[in-house]
Amino acid sequence: MQSAHLGPLEVARIGLGAMGMSFGYTGAGSDDAEAIRAVHRAVDLGVTLIDTAEIYGPYTNEELVGRALQGRRDQVVVATKFGMVAHDGRGPWTPDSSPANIRLAVEGSLRRLRTDRIDLYYQHRVDPGTPIEDTVGALAELVEQGKIRHIGLSEAWRDTVRRAHAVHPIAALQSEYSLWTRDQEQILPLLRELGIGLVAYSPLGRGFLTGAIRGPQDVEALDDGDFRKDHPRFTGENLARNLRIADEVRAVADQVGATPAQVALAWLLAQGGDVVPIPGTRRADRVAENVAAADVQLDARQLAVLDGLTPAEGGHHTDAQMELIER
Repeated sequence: MQSAHLGPLEVARIGLGAMGMSFGYTGAGSDDAEAIRAVHRAVDLGVTLIDTAEIYGPYTNEELVGRALQGRRDQVVVATKFGMVAHDGRGPWTPDSSPANIRLAVEGSLRRLRTDRIDLYYQHRVDPGTPIEDTVGALAELVEQGKIRHIGLSEAWRDTVRRAHAVHPIAALQSEYSLWTRDQEQILPLLRELGIGLVAYSPLGRGFLTGAIRGPQDVEALDDGDFRKDHPRFTGENLARNLRIADEVRAVADQVGATPAQVALAWLLAQGGDVVPIPGTRRADRVAENVAAADVQLDARQLAVLDGLTPAEGGHHTDAQMELIER
């Protein structure tokens, strides 16, 4: 697989998002053995960027990734995130990117990941209670100590990115980016000006772009803890209207002899060598399908069709989740 650059950090063009192996989606946590096989298959196929976070579980996903990478740690770039667990007793889903909380969070992540360094350490969401300069200053100290190698942000916007980068170079911004979530194109020029890569989470539209969800019955069949149960794009009239997007992606896939997932990923790869999608899956066969997207060639006409898809109906998070996203 070809490589991409997240600032100075070199990674393979397609990464692996581990969250759904333990958290957030139907079947999460039901088969750790298969999830570990999926990680191993990814590494065998040349995937180097493995993405997790302390909040996934919480904690269980980092533990799973740590187990999966035993004996293979030096073959991969391990990325994890802090800032959505307050370690002062307030607990999970409490934004806290204070220097004191970071120092506690990184030690827990290092222990769970069974490693002596984290290659890419992201602030999971911008903390309105802590100046970004203080957060990045604390992270810069961890770089000096060798506990982390590179600093990342997630779902931050222009002013925060500029201010953070002025304190210490930011390697990557991780945000949702896909054929049905295109707002990151507004910040890409700034990222390229500063030499920051973009890591695209949910590059398959939480599975919607694969064509796996075709109606309310499919959403109803999801586990109760599945994020998509109350996701604005998977409910009500929005669901029916958004099906046309999946249909158009499938039409292009049929033209090129690929799967819809591969086309959605190939479109992201065509956006530049500094855009790295991290599709998530629990299954080794899906890993192989996703990695094969690197070999899918879309011509100018097909790219134009995909560029012109009708925007998705509904927000790309619930209202409560959107409050944690800078725009």
